[in-house]
Order: sequence, then C-alpha cells, then structure tokens
Amino acid sequence: MKKILLLLGILLAFATTLQARYSARAVESCQAYNDLRHSRNSRHLALKPGKSYTVLQHHKGQYLVKFEHPFATQRWVDDSCLKSGQTHAAPKESHTALPKTQSGLNSLLVLSWQNSFCRTHSHRKECRPLFNRAANHLVLHGLWPQPRSRVYCNVPARLQSADRNHRLRSLPPLKFSSDLRQAMQRYFPGALSGLDRHEWIKHGSCYDPDPGRYFGDALSLTAQVDRSSVGEYLRSHIGHPVTLAQLRQLFEKDFGRGSGNKLALRCHRGKISEISISLRGKGSELSTLLKGAGSLHSRCVQGIVEAR
Repeated sequence: MKKILLLLGILLAFATTLQARYSARAVESCQAYNDLRHSRNSRHLALKPGKSYTVLQHHKGQYLVKFEHPFATQRWVDDSCLKSGQTHAAPKESHTALPKTQSGLNSLLVLSWQNSFCRTHSHRKECRPLFNRAANHLVLHGLWPQPRSRVYCNVPARLQSADRNHRLRSLPPLKFSSDLRQAMQRYFPGALSGLDRHEWIKHGSCYDPDPGRYFGDALSLTAQVDRSSVGEYLRSHIGHPVTLAQLRQLFEKDFGRGSGNKLALRCHRGKISEISISLRGKGSELSTLLKGAGSLHSRCVQGIVEAR
C-alpha cells in the first residue's frame, strides 16, 4: 500500500509539473543561477536574447527554466528577463496584480544612516562639518535593479573598468536640474564625492536611460522613508537600541499592511548602518512599488542608532 501511495504521489507531482510548463522568450542576457538566492552559477550559464525557454515554475519573482544546451539542467532567472509566449496556462500569482503603469523590474532601495556612515568615513567630503547637511537622516546609498548581477547595462568596457577600480572622477560627470541638485544635498550627500557617477554607471544604467529619472525616483523614495514614522523614530531614539520588529511595524503603519517584511536592517558593530527595502516596478510612489515586492531576510534584528 505504501508503495502504491508513493507512486501516486510521484505521478501527481509529475502531472502538476507538466501542467505548469509553458514557453517564454528571453528579452535580455541574464545569468541563470542554480538556486533561488542567486548565490551560484556553475559553468556561467546565461539566457540568450530572442531564444525561447521552457518554464517549469514561477516563484517569488523568478522563473525556473529548462536548459538543453550546452548541457541539460534547470536554472533560476529573474522574471523580468523573460517575455511569456505561453503554450499552456501560466501558474497564477498569489499576490494582487500590479498596476499597468508599473514594470516587472525588481529593485532594492538601500539607505544609509548618515551618522553611522560618517563615523567610519570621516575623511569623505560629505562628512566634513562644513558640508554635512544630512546628519540624523536616512540618505540614499543606491537604487539597485535585481538580481545583483544586473549591472553595467550598455556601459562601455573602459567605463566599467574605471568604476571597478574606484576612479570615480574619471567617469563622465552627470548634469542635473537645480531642483535635483538641491534634493541631493539632503538625501544623496555622497554625490559630493562622485558617488552619483558610480551609482549611475553600475546600477542606474539598468533602471532607465535617463539619469535624471533614475535619481529623481530614487531621491523621492528616500525622502518618503526619511520623513516617515521610521525616520522620525530613528531620530527620536538616537543613542538607544531599536528593533527590526519596531521599524517594520511603523513601516506598515505608513505604507500599508504587509509592507513591513519588505524592510531589512544592516548593522555594524551593534549599530544600525543601513536600511534596505524591496520594490517592484518603477516610479516614485513608495506604497505602490511595495505591492508585489518580495520579502527580505534581515540578519540584524536590533541595533543602536548612531549619534552625530
């Protein structure tokens, strides 16, 4: 009897897998990973733009696709890398469909607590007393399209090399409107040290062809978090410990139920250094971009808020 039940289970799983299969065409060259965490890509497999692949499963913004060449295997890729041309019904998403104005881009908004950054980077121009206008605030580190391998889109090799070797001043300067420059003084002080060139070359190039639109969205999102209950709570607890649970609860209060688990902390020597937020889509309305975004795991669950 046990053998019969086991056989039935295998057949049912096989039938379910067959039902879930459909065809999808690669719209860009994306790395194909062995696991959902994108921690390993053995033999450096990648999708070939224009080629169709068999999709076996969809899970948390990623597709499990079947490779035939150069060898038979199954790999995980970001769902923005494929355009469905289904021959079978696609598996239904468990979350609410995104508004049509959004794209399928997954991104990570990373914000630094300026006091913590300047504690370890006091030599940087934006941390000197004369220029440090962002103390006691959350500031933009970067808006990073995901997966992590999605970098340097259509960027010449010489500029990639300069960026990887930290020659930021050799990268082309960016031109912004006066309003955007003013916003950078408060929410992106790293631009004083050339961080805007690095973030645009490496990450912004994969977000939008217009650097003004990329930084406009990133700065607007940063301001919304800094002005929220999360930013106010950090400012009111300088020198004291705060927990991830407290910040997630406050985040949900401002941005909607279920948004809390899309926020994670990074700590250094027991002090909060960064906040990361998972987003889906493009735009400047944070509550909208949180819908459908994946949850984040946070290794840090409590940290002290660094004083100026």
